[in-house]
Amino acid sequence: MSRPDKIRLSREHVLEMLASMLRIRKFEDKCAELYTREKIRGFLHLYDGEEAIAAGVVRHLAPEDRIVATYREHGHALARGVPMPAVMAEMYGKAAGCSGGRGGSMHLFDAARNFYGGNAIVGGGLPLAGGLALADAMTGSGAVTVCFFGEGAVAEGEFHETMNLAQLWKVPVLFVCENNGYAMGTALSRSEAETDIHAKAASYGIPSEVVDGMDVVAVETAARRALAAIRESAHPYFLECRTYRFRAHSMFDAQLYRDKDEVETWRKKGPIVRFRDWAQSAGLLHDGDMAALEAQIDAEIAEAVDFAEGADWEPVEDLARHVMAEERPAPPETPEPSGQTVEMTYREAVKQAIRDAMLRDDRVFLMGEDVGAYGGCYAVTKGLMAEFGEDRIRDTPLSESGFTGFGIGASAVGMRPIVELMTVNFSLLALDQIMNTAATLRHMSGGQFGVPLVIRMATGAGKQLAAQHSHSLEGWYAHIPGLKVLAPATLEDARGMLWTALEDPDPVLIFENVMLYNRSGVLDTVAGPVDIDRAAIRRPGRDVTLITYGGSLYKTLEAAEVLSTEGIEAEVIDLRVLRPLDDATIMASVGRTRRAVVVDEGWRTGSLSAEVSARITEQVFWRLDAPVGRVCSAEVPIPYPKHLEDAAIPQVPAIVAAARAALGKG
Repeated sequence: MSRPDKIRLSREHVLEMLASMLRIRKFEDKCAELYTREKIRGFLHLYDGEEAIAAGVVRHLAPEDRIVATYREHGHALARGVPMPAVMAEMYGKAAGCSGGRGGSMHLFDAARNFYGGNAIVGGGLPLAGGLALADAMTGSGAVTVCFFGEGAVAEGEFHETMNLAQLWKVPVLFVCENNGYAMGTALSRSEAETDIHAKAASYGIPSEVVDGMDVVAVETAARRALAAIRESAHPYFLECRTYRFRAHSMFDAQLYRDKDEVETWRKKGPIVRFRDWAQSAGLLHDGDMAALEAQIDAEIAEAVDFAEGADWEPVEDLARHVMAEERPAPPETPEPSGQTVEMTYREAVKQAIRDAMLRDDRVFLMGEDVGAYGGCYAVTKGLMAEFGEDRIRDTPLSESGFTGFGIGASAVGMRPIVELMTVNFSLLALDQIMNTAATLRHMSGGQFGVPLVIRMATGAGKQLAAQHSHSLEGWYAHIPGLKVLAPATLEDARGMLWTALEDPDPVLIFENVMLYNRSGVLDTVAGPVDIDRAAIRRPGRDVTLITYGGSLYKTLEAAEVLSTEGIEAEVIDLRVLRPLDDATIMASVGRTRRAVVVDEGWRTGSLSAEVSARITEQVFWRLDAPVGRVCSAEVPIPYPKHLEDAAIPQVPAIVAAARAALGKG
């Protein structure tokens, strides 16, 4: 047992530490038993053997400090003070659980105790923690975020992206790597060329050290030292706690990758045994103390089990709760036009929207690749860094998952970040953070945490950028519950939708078609918010409804003009909002015209157009006089040559032909 260094180990302190570790161990033992009885289901990852880390670190956190953990987070939750009955009820999936029964074993949340949950994605919590700390750095709150993760996470790109950003931006976060030697069933020596994990953090310039994770006093001493350094400098710190898990990776794990002798050898030097024996030899633990602690904890566990057993299930009628915020902001009031207008491009309208937002609200900041001195890939943000400074216009490394995760974390604690992903294809590198964290945090936490984040990205083809820079993937994102997806096509929407999106309590994705940036027009000088809940009828008509959005709007309007010369009056709907779709506007129009064509720059198979078509068929089938037509991109990667690119994406003649076909004139 190591000497206590700067910690004075009183008898009271010893009993508290023993109780904390025993409480975790016995709770996990009970969970294992309940799993075999099929009371707890899904994945169950137990913390046996690693108790010294949670017990040694968490006790030194202030109430305002935050915790981000992994799927093996029961010990961290209990150490933080999340009530055991609420934790156990969550394991059962009951409504009285700390996450409302929505998260289960891997997703424990408690907003009152700043416990930001477990994360089932290996390494997924690292950027989130960095973002929480970024918000504290920007506001000067003095709070610290602690992020627990396993050694398997260091192989993930998000680990390296987070280490770099944390040190680059000097955010107050304590990274605690719980190195138990095995990433599931793969030994560290088989997965990492460099097995000294703390050296990886040190390579980014982060102060780091190795700790015996089986020695609670060593962990506690290191945690105090690290937290003091962070509070003094507001910079990150890294602890590698070398430990061992006594149980399987999860309850599905047969543990064929290690033998029983290895486990038993480690059990003999487990944290509870070591600390108990040392405390007894030091005279700080008396006869009967252990028995008394165990009896007290056993009674607490029994009470927690009784609570979980008796708790109610959430009614099936509540299934759709906590996908989006239940309390929504009031619809925006459209300001009275001044009558004075100014000519500008779509690009300038977006820039004005960002600038106005930053002037209105100090919580708003922008980050993304080259958004500062360069002005962004499409020059939207040019000049904003000179006006607002590097703190609010943040150039990022080429690490989409990392800085998107930072944006998610910052938004979860009250900031209003605008994340710019240079092009939609690069957003795939951040898809994990967008889908598995931004879109799910509210649901997994039972409504305790929201992500009021705005993500902007350029989308679409037409500039001869070839297959990897010409995607139209907004339909993919519109598939994901928990997101709001916008596609502004007009200058008014480009300027006003951002205003409303920044007031939304949930994540909003804004897709700006690359072919619109240079489009110019006239705008009223009075700026204001724009509704982001409804589609817009851009041209009224009686014969056929043409439904589109984004870069295809103006082609569709042009097609409607061509049709009008033939006596066909087409109604043009600009969806504007791809999730949630405005069924009411669509169905009212199609009900009048009795025919519909959907124009979508996405590929035909599995497209947004297929979803719109299906909804029309489901809701107004008996009012249709013809099948719903679709004009989509060809099922090929977008080619480079201009004539082939044009042939691959929707064009005016194809839209006209589809409308004629719907009218039986094809």
